[in-house]
Amino acid sequence: MLTAVDHVQLAAPPGSEPALRAYYADVLGMTEIPKPPALAARGGCWFRADGVQLHLGIDRDFRPAKKAHPGLRVAGIEAYAARLAAGGAPVTWDTELPGHRRFYSEDPVGNRLEFLEPCLRGSGPGS
Repeated sequence: MLTAVDHVQLAAPPGSEPALRAYYADVLGMTEIPKPPALAARGGCWFRADGVQLHLGIDRDFRPAKKAHPGLRVAGIEAYAARLAAGGAPVTWDTELPGHRRFYSEDPVGNRLEFLEPCLRGSGPGS
C-alpha cells in the first residue's frame, strides 16, 4: 500500500545548480539537503520544506516540464505569490480549481510549478 509521496524529481540542464539554489532556497525558502555521495557525483541538488522534498536531477537532453508539475501547498498564498514575484519569478493566477486559491510559476530553467491553498470553509458571513 502507498503511504506518501517521498519526493518529486524535476530535470535541469547541466551547470544550472547555482540558479536552482538561488530559486529553491532563497526565493521559495526551501532548505538544501545533501545528496548521498554516490548520487552527488551526478550533479543536481535536493531541497526540502516541512514534509516536501524536491530533487533536481541533471539531464543533458533537458527540456522543461511545461504541463507536468508538482502541486505545492502553501499557507498565506498572497504573501507567497508576492515573495516569488519579488524574487523575479512569474506568477500566473488560476481560478479553475474549486475550493482553492492557486497560481502557477516556473523555476529558473522553465519547469512548471503549481502553488495552492485550500479556501477556508465556513469563515465568511452567514456561515
